[in-house]
Amino acid sequence: MIKVEDKFSKEIIGAAIEVHRHLGPGLLESAYEEYLCRELAIQGLTFERQKPLAVSYKGVNLDCGYRLDVVVEGLLILELKAVERIEPIHEAQLLTYLKLSDLRLMVS
Repeated sequence: MIKVEDKFSKEIIGAAIEVHRHLGPGLLESAYEEYLCRELAIQGLTFERQKPLAVSYKGVNLDCGYRLDVVVEGLLILELKAVERIEPIHEAQLLTYLKLSDLRLMVS
């Protein structure tokens, strides 16, 4: 049986490949985000853009300015990067977002 997260992650990766196929490299992250969200909408997936991520410190939620680029179906974090390669700091950022949020899966 396929888990719902696996199904969505395959659809999202397909959407990202479709966007990159049409746009190619060299654009700003904001452009890729715009077009990827359009592709997600075409596929019928629900998403939130630039979702605030509050950090809880000793029982108090603090708005530290963290924003999740895209959250799909309330389950998956998409952190978009317009870089030549993913660096360890990018992976650390995603792992921190997972730890701070109640979400279970990330796609980079």
